[in-house]
Amino acid sequence: MKKTNASIPYYMEINDFLETLPLPGRTTNALLYSRELKKTGPKIEIYRPPFRRAFYFFALFLNSGKIQVKYDDKTVNNPEAYLVCHSPDLIYSFSKADALEGYIFYFKPECFSFFKPSFHKEFPFFNRLYTNLFTLNQATYHKLAPHFEEVFIAYERSSDEAHIEARLKLLALLYRVKAFVNEQHDATRFASPDQGLLSKYLHLVDSHYIEKRTVKEYADLLSITPNHLSQTIKAVSGKKALSYITERLVREAKSLLLYTDFSISEIAYRLGFSDPANFGKFFKKESGMPPSKFTG
Repeated sequence: MKKTNASIPYYMEINDFLETLPLPGRTTNALLYSRELKKTGPKIEIYRPPFRRAFYFFALFLNSGKIQVKYDDKTVNNPEAYLVCHSPDLIYSFSKADALEGYIFYFKPECFSFFKPSFHKEFPFFNRLYTNLFTLNQATYHKLAPHFEEVFIAYERSSDEAHIEARLKLLALLYRVKAFVNEQHDATRFASPDQGLLSKYLHLVDSHYIEKRTVKEYADLLSITPNHLSQTIKAVSGKKALSYITERLVREAKSLLLYTDFSISEIAYRLGFSDPANFGKFFKKESGMPPSKFTG
């Protein structure tokens, strides 16, 4: 594992990341890991501060308890089910309460070294700039789950550390999910261009808020002018574009204060502030109290 300048953990190897989770099991294949989550055993509450991984995360979850999923500027309470597609090198944090059912896969790009087309062009739901999360109903979950289970079973029964069958089945699963995502896009294709720009902006903020603090930096990612981005966000949402960056930082800061034992200094550096004093001024301005007094 290595660390960035902002002290954000960066996990190069799948097993290194698994060591940080309260889950048993490791992988003998450095390129692939699969796990089935079941509604059994003690409930585990997990909060993970911001981090990066050098590999993909692909998961299908069924909500078997109370859970709050946070992404972009949205908070989804108790979704029936959801699908997560996360590319390497993106900043990511998550919280999970109670048990979840479903399937998770971690895999490195080399997992499909035999696959000639461009991976991200073929499967655009793995976006290089932000995480994609699709909320589902239970019926859709139960349609997709058997295909995830096929990959998991192939992974579990393999006596070959290369897991060739599981990798091929995972590739087939990605094509199935591609068809599903395309259907979802067809259902929302009448959204206005301005609404689409807001959605892209929110995705970007969620993935880059620690390192990119200005509207111009996001406008550059979107290949538009800062003025156009600011005006569009204000017209569609009624809020300033900069406020979304600020709110995302405050939300993460509050989570770190509530759910970790990190000192205020460590939180400041993890969130990319130059020193704890600047973080304290920022937090007090935005929340009305210094970080040392925040209790939720």
